[in-house]
Amino acid sequence: MEQLLTNLRFQIHPNLFLKDPESSELGKNIVKKSIELIDEQGFESFTFKKLGQQIESNESSVYRYFENKHKLLLYLSSWFWGWKEYQLVFETNSMPDPKDRLLKAIEVITQEVKEDFRFAFVDETALFRIMISEFSKSYLTKEVDTENKEGFFELYKGIHFRLSELILLCNPEYAFAKSLASSIIEGSLQQHYFRLHFTSLTDCEKGAAPTEFYQKLAIDVLKL
Repeated sequence: MEQLLTNLRFQIHPNLFLKDPESSELGKNIVKKSIELIDEQGFESFTFKKLGQQIESNESSVYRYFENKHKLLLYLSSWFWGWKEYQLVFETNSMPDPKDRLLKAIEVITQEVKEDFRFAFVDETALFRIMISEFSKSYLTKEVDTENKEGFFELYKGIHFRLSELILLCNPEYAFAKSLASSIIEGSLQQHYFRLHFTSLTDCEKGAAPTEFYQKLAIDVLKL
């Protein structure tokens, strides 16, 4: 079982990369160093030239794996949501009670991220900070409809579908399961951002994840 989990990989859309970064040590290093740079400098300041310097290789080496930095951000966000969906399924699969499963799923989605030893080339805590600050830039573009049709957001949408299914298991008559699921997933990133930068706009203090808020919201809305 441990060996199986160690070899775990997520089905990221192949058109997000030119060469699978997990297929080589250079590719894994590109992912690792890109996370470090974006976390440190922000997505706007991040360039493939800077990344090339970090991996001690030519800028052209990066372009052999990713067409541009937008595709790289889509790759990183897809990896994150695939990892989150895996966690959600793993943590809730053995729970017989629908309410317990939903509350655990909300906890998995909204809690602070801890590093996962199974993926040495990804610093999940740094990637989580990127998701808080930069994820919306992956879809707030003029190309979003085309990219959505191509399937670039399937892993992102996948965790929404998982959560909405758990919501309906708790209350099959609830008419807004998808809206509630997206509000929890997107809202949790926003609450994390607010508690770091706009503390007057949230009741979630620094050092406290918005888990309790969204669990209470689900209980009240679904009348659990």
